[in-house]
Amino acid sequence: MQKITTEISPENKPVLFAEEISKTFVGKKKVTTEALQNISLHCMKGRVTGLVGADGAGKTTLLRIAAGLLIPSSGEMKIFGRDSMKDSLEIQSRIGYMPQKFGLYQDLTVQENLNLYADLQGVPGPERPGRYKRLLAMTDLTDYTKRRAGDLSGGMKQKLGLACALIKSPELLLLDEPTVGVDPISRRELWKIIYELVEKNSISVLVSTAYLDEAEQCDHIIVLHQGKLLAEGTPDLFINTMKGRVFIVIPTETTTLRNSFTGLADNPGILDATIRSGHIRIVMEKKKDLAPTAVSPEIYGEKRSTEPTFEDAFMALIPRSPTSFQSEKRQKNSKTTHYSERHPVFVENLCKLFGTFKAVKNLSFSVERGEIFGLLGPNGAGKSTTFRMLCGLLPASSGTILVAGHNLRKSRAKARIHLGYMAQQFSMYGQLSSHENLLFFGKAYGLSGRHLKKRIDWAFHEFELDQWRDRPAFSLPGGYKQRLAMAAALLHEPEILFLDEPTSGVDPFARREFWLRINGFAEQGVTVVVTTHFMEEAEYCDRMLIMSEGKTLAVGSPADIRNLAKSPQNNQPTMDDAFIELAERARENRV
Repeated sequence: MQKITTEISPENKPVLFAEEISKTFVGKKKVTTEALQNISLHCMKGRVTGLVGADGAGKTTLLRIAAGLLIPSSGEMKIFGRDSMKDSLEIQSRIGYMPQKFGLYQDLTVQENLNLYADLQGVPGPERPGRYKRLLAMTDLTDYTKRRAGDLSGGMKQKLGLACALIKSPELLLLDEPTVGVDPISRRELWKIIYELVEKNSISVLVSTAYLDEAEQCDHIIVLHQGKLLAEGTPDLFINTMKGRVFIVIPTETTTLRNSFTGLADNPGILDATIRSGHIRIVMEKKKDLAPTAVSPEIYGEKRSTEPTFEDAFMALIPRSPTSFQSEKRQKNSKTTHYSERHPVFVENLCKLFGTFKAVKNLSFSVERGEIFGLLGPNGAGKSTTFRMLCGLLPASSGTILVAGHNLRKSRAKARIHLGYMAQQFSMYGQLSSHENLLFFGKAYGLSGRHLKKRIDWAFHEFELDQWRDRPAFSLPGGYKQRLAMAAALLHEPEILFLDEPTSGVDPFARREFWLRINGFAEQGVTVVVTTHFMEEAEYCDRMLIMSEGKTLAVGSPADIRNLAKSPQNNQPTMDDAFIELAERARENRV
């Protein structure tokens, strides 16, 4: 495939230079995995270089080699002109590295963790107060400095890890998906800090990200796929290749947004389809108009040309799996519900106390059968706590919770057989293989014999997990861990799905396939309650509730929520705009 390349400027030398880097891992039974294959690339001084690719592309392996934590099987990497293997100690003293799974000390408070990392990284005492203040404000942890790290929500732990990684201003900063599980406000503030460090201190940044809008903010982008370098260049170079291939479709009054989206996503002439701001955004296979019947105005709605983004170029670059966008057709009408209540989920005046701390405060909402209901909010808003109560994993302090017609405060076991739950944090057994995990969870859900085998075979095919069948779950790439967790939650074909940030850390292809699958389930009458920090994914919900500090900020359809953020300065706000506006209003009222 042709590469999009840019030349090295003669007045600007790279701080990181990789030449023909390869890395092979040898697993059980001497099975080899080629994580990187002859990769050559460079990162320039004072620039932000983005590293993107589908799950298993080799991004984490490349970053770990740059950090001196892995030795390449072949090839050479130089950082600051030094050999990454021979001069690893000198290099490590000049770089900062944040892995996907950073190390926090759970029994230390937020402030004690910051102090410890400042000690480890040699931050001078006089500089610490200013850095603490800025990082705590960025992560919205100012009010939590005395709380133990182990008592923070998943998202708040992630933000504390970011603060610890940024406590020193290194010459080269390596970030492995630093914003996974972080809300839009914190993502925006993180990138603001990164660029402040670049502009003021001329540091260099190499960052892998699952958010393609973040990649578009980078000075230079490197695209990896299955261990190979697929393309590299500036965001504009990628975007310009997509001119004339991107459109929005405005649904007709006689068709639903969901039906139009499903139909267009399955059209062979369309490369990509997503829901954005009440419209369907499509990317065509080729730079020419489709046949009149392909996007029929009578069926789908009016089609208008729109400007492309880096995400469009990425979707066009990555080779597509032949099963993409078609999995759910095989599953339609295969599942029916077994209870008659109109509201499979009903919550009234729900409260949860942890000691004197009130995590959830008088929360009330209901979800109709076949509805996709989003539960959104900043990190620490109480979403995961609410989810755990809805699934019967955490007792409520007060209030009413009815799931599948059963009162969870009295009949948890009867309710659980109707629901599937995917936790925010990876909850599979790390030492067990993918197959062993699915076998265990299938039996836990009451499956056995041929039916269990059939469902496990479905899971491996549906989530493209075959290559990881016999690998320990802990060794899977982040995105594939999420796929395995999704598969386990869906094994018993539940009637109600609770999905707590199910696409966190998953590549754009898997996210699109996930939402097509969820749309199919909803059309069958399955009820879905989901949280996400990808605000564009909130557009797939029929309705949503936005929380802050355990309370309701707003409830309504995506259009209702976007309208709350309308202003003379922004007449067409995105869901990101609306979320940030509502969350910042709540923050101002708190202050």
